[in-house]
Formats: sequence, C-alpha cells, structure tokens
Amino acid sequence: MQFFYSFFVRVLIFGMKIFALFNAKTKKSVEGRKQSLKIVKSAFLPEDEVLWMHAASLGEYEQGLPVLEKLKEKFPQYKILVTFFSPSGYENVVKKNHIADAICYLPFDLNSSLNPFLESFTPKLFFTVKYDFWYNLLFQLKKRNVKTFVVSALFYERQSFFKSYGKWFSKELKQNIDWFFHQTKQSYALAKSIGLVQSSVTGDTRFDRVKQIKKRNNHVDFISEFIGEDRVVVFGSSWQAEEKIAKMILEKNKNLKLIIAPHDLKRVENLKEIFPNAILYSELQTSNIQHPTFNILIINSIGLLSKLYSYADLAIVGGGFHEAGLHNILEAATFGVPVIFGNHYRKNPEADDLISANGGKSFEDEKTAAKFILNLIFDELLLKEMSENAENFISAKPNSSELILQKIISL
Repeated sequence: MQFFYSFFVRVLIFGMKIFALFNAKTKKSVEGRKQSLKIVKSAFLPEDEVLWMHAASLGEYEQGLPVLEKLKEKFPQYKILVTFFSPSGYENVVKKNHIADAICYLPFDLNSSLNPFLESFTPKLFFTVKYDFWYNLLFQLKKRNVKTFVVSALFYERQSFFKSYGKWFSKELKQNIDWFFHQTKQSYALAKSIGLVQSSVTGDTRFDRVKQIKKRNNHVDFISEFIGEDRVVVFGSSWQAEEKIAKMILEKNKNLKLIIAPHDLKRVENLKEIFPNAILYSELQTSNIQHPTFNILIINSIGLLSKLYSYADLAIVGGGFHEAGLHNILEAATFGVPVIFGNHYRKNPEADDLISANGGKSFEDEKTAAKFILNLIFDELLLKEMSENAENFISAKPNSSELILQKIISL
C-alpha cells in the first residue's frame, strides 16, 4: 500500500504541474515548493532543534497558532518552522509579523523531497492541524523519534479511514501519531472506532484564538466615520450568494450601512458593478468624500476582517450557501455579533453549536436569509438576546491550548 500511496502522490504532483499552466494559485504552490529547501537551510543549521507546525491553509494556521505560542513560551530554546500546503495560507502569513523563524510550503510527500528537507534541521516536535495528513512525512518523523501530534483533530464519517480501503491509512496514523487532540466527542468516538485510542477531547483551539483577537486593539481607521449612527451589517468572506443577500437587504431598507469583505479581492471589480454607488476602503483613506452619503463600503484590503466584526451589529459569513464550505464564524461571534450563514457546513461543528446557543442561524436560500436579517436588525430585544448568546458561546469554551500543552509535556 505504501507503493500505491507514493504513486498517488506522484500523480498528484503531475496533475498540479499541468494545472499550474492554467491556474495562478496552483502555479504559486508548485513554484513555492522549489524554494522550501533553500528557506529552511537559510534559517536553520542541521543541529538546530525546531518546533514545527503544519497547516493546510490560513484557517488551520489560525487554529494552531495558540498552541504554537504556548509551546514557544514553554520551550524558548527551540526555533520555529511553519509549513503550508496552500498559497492562501502561505501568502497571508509570510507577509505579516509572526513568531516563526521560517515559513515555507510543505515539500511534496515523497522521500526524495522529504529527506534533504528534514536533514536541514532537527525537528523536536511536530503537529499538524485538523486533518492534513501526509503519510510519508509522518513515517519519516517517527523514524527520527519526533513527537508528533494532531491539534483540533476532526474526524467525520466520509473520510477514507472509514471506508473499506481505509485500513492502511488508519494503521499509519496509529503507528506514527503520538496523540490526537479532538475538537469534539463525535470525532473522538470515530477515531477510537478505528483503533486510534491515543486521543483526548480538548475542544477547538480556534476559540482560544478568537478570544485573543477580542482582547487586542481592533480599531480600523475611518470605519466609525463611515458608520455614523446607523446599524451596520458586515459581510465577511463573501461569495456571490452573500452579495445577493446584501443587494436584497439594501433594496428593502436604505437606513443601514453594509461592509462587504469579499473572500477574494479579485471580486472587488464585480462588487463595484453590482453596487455602483459603493465606496472602496482605499477611497476612504485617500479622499475627502463625505462618508455618510454612502451605504456600502467594499473592503479592498486584506487583514481587516476580524477587526471589522467588532463594529458589526450583525454578521453574514460567506461560503455556506454552496459546497465551498463555511468560512470562520467564530471571529464574529467573539464580539457578541449574531452570525447568519448558509447551511453547507458539514466540516464546521461549531456552526451547529452556535445555532443551538441561539447566537447564529443558517438558511437554505438567500431570500429567506435576507428576510430574517431585515427583521432581526431592527428587533432590539431579539438582536440583544442573540448578541449575548453569541458572546457567551465563545467565552464559555475551555482553554484548549493550555490543555493540549499540559498533555504534550506529560508525554
């Protein structure tokens, strides 16, 4: 089975290289991996002891960061490496202030790529976030006696481990992972059913992360001036469906301010066509335009969304009206903001929990969602109730990263 897995990886690499000819994001991923070995060799000596976190993308990075920070505090003598699979994670983090000594793409999961990479430093501890498993890497780490963990693990029934052909994958995890820190009891039970008993339920580390976000300075220049005394709805990581809701809302009620942060800045031009009277955030910064004359603000800059939620009376989070998957709803809820989203969130158990706490609500279609939003935004009592529920939902969660740290120390 090892042979077939490595063959599959080679097919994946070949497919990515072909697709890179037509897709800019995939091209960045392929080209970026050519620099990974150079990056670690520049940052580390072979004898440098390193804490290593791997995240598939930006969401997983945010999920794992509280644990990485705790480990850095506990083991300040170690250097830090962060690897990504996707460009959306790598490009967002590498440009910011971060605690890592090196950030790069994870090499392709073949021994020929992994061995020189791993020989460039001395990994002391490795953890991957959620469910991004690369089996040759895990085998090589075990071979080097590296302590290996999965943080905020999330197993669900459709994964390959629970199929007839999945026994090899679960066997590899059992042999090569020292401990699984599960988000939910359901994930823990599923893992245990396939023999992954080296597990405990510690919750979702994203709750730790959004608690940190709430405590920081969340001021964004010009936003208070744009909002004035009006109610404001923030559309976070919006896709076409959420933008359709924004249009329906504005057609029914002009006495609102809408802030739209698209999931991809390439959509800014489309948004200007849909909302020709909108103002861009960059225009707020560079002009003397009277802000109160505009109802819609389009965010054409990255890195502001989590701060913008602190200004919201209500948040609409994108991705849930189609199979792309729901974006982060916790960043809004931590500020005591009710969250509205579509019903495609199979991989987001926190969405069901927030709905159960009556701090959020999901809908099958945009029209029904827009109708509810229009009623909620001016229903003082219900809005206050849902706001308090959302805030309490976050604050009641345990400090997962501390629980994880204590377990790691004990192993």
